Parts: sequence; C-alpha cells; structure tokens
Amino acid sequence: MEQLSAGKKLDQAFEKLGKEKSISFELDLDVDAKTLKLLDAEADPEPGEAIPDDAAKLISGAKISFTVESKKPIDESGENDFVGMAMKVSTPDGDLVEYRVVGDYTYVRSDIATLAKAMDAPLPPADELPEEAKGLKKALEGEWVKFNTKELEKTGREMAQEPGAKPGAKPSPEPSLDAKTQKKLTDALRKVIAREVDFKTAGGEDGTEHITATAPFRSLVTELIGEIRPLTKDLPPGVELPSDKDLKEVPNVTTTADFTLKNGELTEVYVDLAKLTENAKVTKFGLSLKMSGGTKPVAPAGATELDLEELMGGFFGAMMPDEGLGEGDFSTEGLEDGSAEGAA
Repeated sequence: MEQLSAGKKLDQAFEKLGKEKSISFELDLDVDAKTLKLLDAEADPEPGEAIPDDAAKLISGAKISFTVESKKPIDESGENDFVGMAMKVSTPDGDLVEYRVVGDYTYVRSDIATLAKAMDAPLPPADELPEEAKGLKKALEGEWVKFNTKELEKTGREMAQEPGAKPGAKPSPEPSLDAKTQKKLTDALRKVIAREVDFKTAGGEDGTEHITATAPFRSLVTELIGEIRPLTKDLPPGVELPSDKDLKEVPNVTTTADFTLKNGELTEVYVDLAKLTENAKVTKFGLSLKMSGGTKPVAPAGATELDLEELMGGFFGAMMPDEGLGEGDFSTEGLEDGSAEGAA
C-alpha cells in the first residue's frame, strides 16, 4: 500500500508542475573540486587535457537556474506559447553567465574573465578593441548586451544549412517525437519504475514529505531499454540504443533518489551518484534539482545592442587560435579596423 501511495503522490506532484504557467528550476552538482579531479584522473586524460584546478573549483561551486513562462500550462505549451525565458549560471563568487529572452530580444551578460581563466584561454583585453566594436567591449566587460532573437534564429538556420545547399534554403527539420510515441515512452518508463523501484515515505514538519526511491541501477536501465527497443522504428533517425554488451558495463549498484514534497507539490529531487562512480574514495557526489513558482523574466536596463555579424566575425574570430600560436592564445589582428578577416 505504501508503494502504491508513494508512486501515486509523485505522479500527482509531476502533474501539478505541468499545470503551472511559470516554473523555476535550480540545478546543483553536490561535489567538491577534489572529487572532480579524482574522477578526471581516473578517466586517464591525455597529457595536457586534465581538468584545470580553476575549472574544477568553478564546476563544483556552480549552480544553474532556469525560468520559463508560458501563456498556457507548461504541459500544453508549444514553441509559440512561451513568452519569457531566463537562465543563469552562478557561483559563490558571483554570476558567470546569464541570458534572458523577453519580447523580441535576447539579453546576455557573462564574467568572461573568470571563464577564460578557468579554461586557461585568455581573451583580448576590451581596451584593445576598436571604437566601432562597442558591443564587444561591453560583452568583454561583463555588461548586458542584446540582439534580436529572430535575427539570431535566422543566423542559426544559415549556419545549420547542409553543405552545398542554395542560399536561403531551409535546413532539414530537427528530428522530433510525435505525441503518440512520447506517450508510449512515458508508459514504458512508468512500467519499469513500478517493477524496479522501491518507494518509502517519511513525513516532516509543515506539510513536508520525503519519498525515497531506491533501485538497482543496471536492472533499471536494462529493463527500460528492453521496453524501448520495440519502439525503435518510431524514434528519430540516428538514435541508437545501447547493446546488451554495453548494458553489462553499466555499474551494478543500487542508487537512490530523494523527492521532497511540500503540501503535495514537488520542491526538490536529490539523486545520489556516488556509487555510480564505482570509486570507494568518492563519498559525496549528488545532483540536486529544486523547483519553485517562476518569476517573470524582465528585460535588463541599459543593454547595448550587438550586431550579430560583429559577434560571429569579430568576437568568435578573435577566439580562434592562429597558426603557430599555442592553444589558448588569441589574436586581435584585424580588429583595429573592425574587420573580421584578420581575426579569423
């Protein structure tokens, strides 16, 4: 009875989320820099490709928050129903990257200096850019910049054109799942969870309840793939399911997810990943996802409009290593006159 009750409560909590018109998520990797370095070393990276200390520290302390707002309930929304979106990557020392989509514009700002240091890839100083590149200067200085969202989508479509395609030709549509196949996959997932996952509930204070889901990870994945295999013909082209041999390599351990409900609403999911690393030295490694009612994304004041040609040619061109330079060294040649040719 407890098993059925806990599963039903989770179903109802997810259904409530789908009926919201605005939702916020916060994703947090619960791991320290030392553990990330340990796991990286265990993967035996090529010389010079080990994760830098600054990058490990940055990743271990980073949180990703995401907000989406729609005119309709989320589970009924199509692409044209979303009216606002925001994403931010932050650390205890400050925000790293943030973007907002409001109205006709996309707004972006980032701490490029910190990111470049973590990647060991220094960028050209903002004061070395020409006066015409004021948008790039603002971006390098961590200020808000903006660009027209439709123009960005157009540029993305042009970049996605297949080689040899005529100018203006529409790229091939992205592979997608139809509603019927999505329902089959959801039903398959529910069947496997009902068979393989053990649920336990524990009450808390002020309407808080914890539901713990425990499952043998290899059996869970194997059973799920087994349910999906008959649907392979309905999946988008290029989707390949793991073979039986691949599945035998999946860690044969028990993993746990903890769901926190507040008055019947799902507020947090925590998945313990430590055992999946199969490393006895890893004692704390988890993934936390917190949910709450969304806040309306608003356009930041004072954003500088950025020309997309300037961005694609000058900025990213400047980030491409020239011949004879070491990786991570960037050239500013050609930026003095605002051209992109000398920077590519």
